[in-house]
Amino acid sequence: MQVLIADDDAVSRRMLARTLESWHYEVISACDGNEAWRLLQRDDAPQLAILDWMMPGMTGPAVCGALRRRQRDVYTYVLLLTARTEKQALIEGMESGADDYITKPFDAQELKVRLRAGLRILELQAQLVAAREALREQATRDPLTCLWNRYSILDILNREVNRANRDGTGLGVIMADLDHFKRVNDTYGHLAGDAVLRETARRMQAAVRSYDAVGRYGGEEFLIVLPGSGDSSAMQLAERLRETICAEPISIPEGSLRTTMSLGVTAWQRGVYPTPEMLLRAADMGLYRAKKHGRNQVEWVSLQRAGRTMHAR
Repeated sequence: MQVLIADDDAVSRRMLARTLESWHYEVISACDGNEAWRLLQRDDAPQLAILDWMMPGMTGPAVCGALRRRQRDVYTYVLLLTARTEKQALIEGMESGADDYITKPFDAQELKVRLRAGLRILELQAQLVAAREALREQATRDPLTCLWNRYSILDILNREVNRANRDGTGLGVIMADLDHFKRVNDTYGHLAGDAVLRETARRMQAAVRSYDAVGRYGGEEFLIVLPGSGDSSAMQLAERLRETICAEPISIPEGSLRTTMSLGVTAWQRGVYPTPEMLLRAADMGLYRAKKHGRNQVEWVSLQRAGRTMHAR
C-alpha cells in the first residue's frame, strides 16, 4: 500500500519513511504542502496520506480542504501530524477534512494502529464503490447480452441528437433485427435463442467503433447510435454489421446455425434538426423495407422520406 508523507523537516521525514517501510508500506515523500497537493491530484495518487500540519506553501489542513473539495470517487485517508495539542486547533484540523491526527513526536505503535483503521475505512469504501458500480451496471445494461438496455440506449440517442443539433456534427442511427429469430426459439428452444443473442451482441460490439453505442431495443431488435457519422459511413458500418452476423455459424447447444440480420439506416441532416423520434421512425422504416425486400440486407431511409410518409398517413 502506498503512503504519501509530507513534512518540510528532512530528518522527521526520513524517520517516518523508515518506520513505514519497515511495515511494508511503499512511501512517497513530499517536502512541502504544494508538492503534496500536486502528488495527491495524480490519477495514481496514494490513498493514505500523512501530512505535517505546518509546512511551507500549503499547510496540512489546507491540503485536506483542497482534497475534500475535489470530491473524487477514490477516497484518500488523511492523518495530520502535529505538535499542537490545544483542543480548538485539533478541531479545526479535523474540520478541514482530516480523518485523524497524531502528535509529534509520534509513537510508532499508535501510528500503526491509526493506519490500520485507515486501511479498514479504505477497504469498506472500495466495497461500497464496487457495489454502486454493480447496481449501475444492472440498471443500464441488458442482463443477457450486456449491451445497453432500452432505456439507456434511448438516453444516449437523445444526448447525441442534442449534440448534433447544437454542434452540427453527424449522427447515424441503425435499427437492426435478426431474421426469422422466432424459428430459432420454436425449433431449438430458448437456450439456443439466448446463445444466438449473446453471440450477435458480441459480434456487433466487435464491429463498431469504441465510441458507438449498441443497445438491445427489444427482443431480437437492436439500436445502434453512431456519433459523427454521415450517410455513407452509417451505411458502410451497417453493411459491416450485416456481414459480421452472417459470416460464420453461431454455436448453440445443439450444434450451430447460420443467422442473418436486416438493418434500417438513417442519419442526421444539416438544417433538419431532427428529434430522436424522427430518427427512430426513419431507421424503423428502413428496417421494414429490408424485411419486405427479402431480409439479410441494408436499407436507407432519409428523414425527408420518413417525414413525407408520416404526413401521408
